[in-house]
Amino acid sequence: MTAIPGAEPAAGEFVRPSAWPYWMTLAFVPLVLLALWQGGWTIALIPFYGWVLMPLLDLLVGGSEENADPDTPESELFWFKLLTWIWFPLEFALVFGAIWAITRVGGYGTVEEWALMFGIGVTTGTVGIVHAHELFHKPGRFERNLGDLLMALVLYGHFRTEHLLVHHPWVGTPRDTVTARYNEGFHRFFPRVLWQGPQSAWRAERAKLARAGRSAFHPSNPIWKYILLQAMFLALAFAIGGWKGVGLFAFQALVAVWQLELTNYVEHYGLTRRYLGEGRYEPPALHHSWDSAHRLSGLLLLNLQRHADHHIHPQRRYPLLQIYGPERVPRLPTGYPPLTAMAMIPPLWRRVFNPRVRAWRRFYYPDIEDWTAYKTLSLPMPRNAG
Repeated sequence: MTAIPGAEPAAGEFVRPSAWPYWMTLAFVPLVLLALWQGGWTIALIPFYGWVLMPLLDLLVGGSEENADPDTPESELFWFKLLTWIWFPLEFALVFGAIWAITRVGGYGTVEEWALMFGIGVTTGTVGIVHAHELFHKPGRFERNLGDLLMALVLYGHFRTEHLLVHHPWVGTPRDTVTARYNEGFHRFFPRVLWQGPQSAWRAERAKLARAGRSAFHPSNPIWKYILLQAMFLALAFAIGGWKGVGLFAFQALVAVWQLELTNYVEHYGLTRRYLGEGRYEPPALHHSWDSAHRLSGLLLLNLQRHADHHIHPQRRYPLLQIYGPERVPRLPTGYPPLTAMAMIPPLWRRVFNPRVRAWRRFYYPDIEDWTAYKTLSLPMPRNAG
């Protein structure tokens, strides 16, 4: 991995962030409405927009090495924040409006019905979960509650706990469920995360409450909130469309979570923190995340692809996330959408990414000669991991 010039800009080279390009995420709303109105081939426009058009535009527009001033005051970020605040009512209306249209209005074929909910799942996964991630990283109760509501709409409320209390402190170690192990295909990774994620979240909250002298079953455990919100949304789906409504709701949630975990798979595949012995690991650093500087997919995903800076400054708002030079952070060859598609074909993924992981190891850890244990993250669990 050859060092390439181009670190983060010095003071005075920052650009003023503009909010309006990020509002392109709202294009999913008319696309869903058109699909519900016309059905047929128009349903395909929903995944086409996020999975095909954005990567093609990435190729045409290119990357962006521009950074906004990370010290930009909150007062100048209103329109950026508003975009994340309004998404929950929009998503709520799209999800339950679609269930109402399918079960109460009708006129769709069986394939169309499930294709429509697949498109809804693409929307809740591509936009809703990304917005939720932005919101629950903020300290204010209002934004965290909006994030919880969005995650409940995809039946994945525990993700907030697992992400904040486990993934961020333990990324690149055996304690982190969603760090994809070297040589671990996505089809092994996904069921493992679905099984281990809720358990990991429960253990983390139990440990946190224990430190406060409380039982895991104390009402302050947010796991109960996640369960209640999800039960309420399932009940609403049943009230609208009966068991079919519940099935449609659950299907879109599965599609959304599938996209989330594909993204998690890509973000840290094969990257591990140095083992220091006695169950200890080095602190997380910029080079423990894969980054992408692609402009259009970055706008669509609220700069989630500037993932290294997010891990170092997890409360930094999305327009202020920084991109670093490839000599400091490993770079992805494209934005996330093409790579998540590649992850669905494990032999192809390994052929492309295993050499990159090995190059990353040689570049950042030239002194480590035996990576056998790191291949499966089979080293001892970190201390105090919950």
